[in-house]
Amino acid sequence: PNLIKMNKTIAIVTSILMLASVLSAAPKKDIVDTAVEAGIFKTLVAAVKAAGLVDTLKGEGPFTVFAPTDEAFAKLPKGTVETLLKPENKQKLVDILTYHVVSGKVKAKKAAKLDSAKTVNGSEITIKPSGKTLMINKSKVIKADIKTSNGIIHVIDAVLLPAPKKVDGN
Repeated sequence: PNLIKMNKTIAIVTSILMLASVLSAAPKKDIVDTAVEAGIFKTLVAAVKAAGLVDTLKGEGPFTVFAPTDEAFAKLPKGTVETLLKPENKQKLVDILTYHVVSGKVKAKKAAKLDSAKTVNGSEITIKPSGKTLMINKSKVIKADIKTSNGIIHVIDAVLLPAPKKVDGN
């Protein structure tokens, strides 16, 4: 009888410990490490490195990143990515990448209630629910709410390109 009681107690303690570990399983990886691990953001990660934004996106945040897949980058005109990765185009690359980032943790449900959001680049992106899909400008969110230790990633199927900045005095 004592053996049965002990086994039940061990089973209950084990269950409680497993539940506790699941509940406390906050994402351990930041936005950059999560993107690297996913394996479908090689171009994005290369661009983030070339733009010198790795430390920023590994920072405290929180950030919401609309992350274009490698396929999304492949849709750009031939040679665009190679040109953007050149050191002389670093500022343009930074402008494009920061146009994919919004301050704060914005889950898809919350984003769907917005018409637009101000990006880290300073420009606005348009947000529009379309059926069960969320549109960011002309891009579709193909996977939403990937939690990271410092924010959220929404996977998108096209690269967001900001309107050219207006130069004063022209």
